[in-house]
Amino acid sequence: MSRKFEISVPASSANIGPGFDVLGLALAKFLVINVEIDSSKTSDRKDPNNCIITYEGEGADGVPLDSDHNLVTRVALYVLRCNGIRSFPSGTFVHVNNPIPLGRGLGSSGAAVVAGVMLGNEVGKLGFSKQRMLDYCLMIERHPDNITAAMMGGFVGSYLRELSAADLERVEIPLAEVLPEPAGGRDTGLVPPEPPLNIGHHIKYDWCREIKAIVVIPNFEVSTASARGVLPTAYTASDMIFNLQRLAVLTTALTRSPPQADLIYQAMQDKVHQPYRKTLIPGLPEILASVTPKTHEGLLGICLSGAGPTILALATDNFETIAKEIVSRFNKEGIDCRWEVQELAYDGSNVKQL
Repeated sequence: MSRKFEISVPASSANIGPGFDVLGLALAKFLVINVEIDSSKTSDRKDPNNCIITYEGEGADGVPLDSDHNLVTRVALYVLRCNGIRSFPSGTFVHVNNPIPLGRGLGSSGAAVVAGVMLGNEVGKLGFSKQRMLDYCLMIERHPDNITAAMMGGFVGSYLRELSAADLERVEIPLAEVLPEPAGGRDTGLVPPEPPLNIGHHIKYDWCREIKAIVVIPNFEVSTASARGVLPTAYTASDMIFNLQRLAVLTTALTRSPPQADLIYQAMQDKVHQPYRKTLIPGLPEILASVTPKTHEGLLGICLSGAGPTILALATDNFETIAKEIVSRFNKEGIDCRWEVQELAYDGSNVKQL
């Protein structure tokens, strides 16, 4: 008998101004995984783990289609093997439809990790809650802001329990940041280390529904490793206080209606990561300084989305004018862009039986 189901996982925007590695927004732009399990169905392609992958969307030319190397299925195999299941059931077919740009600061790898954990949970009939699945995600992707937003949805703050090197050194854990290294994909025959309970903690904030997210997506990638490589290893007390003060205000300011533009704009300023990433993103300081509530009615705040290069602007009106101004600033640097207006994905990731 055939079994079919669909997994949907939202894109996400992390950091949100001063909330470096803390705040995340789930955006209503969904990675969709369609799965069919039918042992009577055959394919010309073979896979050692019984999983045939097809793919469409962003990055289709470069995404690996064997289950030992594709991030979604590598993560699913990790979950399965933690629970005594070595491979997918015979006749597993996975079709990935991905509209989330890769390497642009919209949580593409986080969405893939969440989708992989949900795939493993569903295929293995493990019955995990979202909170338990979050533990598996955070063993693989160590940035809780994107992961938590993608799994839980809405506007979230999160923190991560510190794990020892021994918790993370096993080759069976497919750490997302070291892809496309194949080591984590091969079957060593060992049982991978099961995640500790509740390694990630979060709170889901309210959100003022009048606020929409404008995302301006430049046509180049910034890797997480490069974006983290330009950050200092230590910060001054004054810079940390600057961010903490604004973070305390921002998490409440974005919940209140009507939103206060001057308050939110100032609360979205940052001294921890954006100033250091300007060398990776041409025109960044000018964009962040020139698009303000005074120059563009309806704007509330503006920041890098994740590690960039995507720009996130929060606004209540005048979306096209704001977006086109940011695009024009990038165009002056010789960079083409596209832009979208997004609602939040309030419910996060979901599985639907077909």
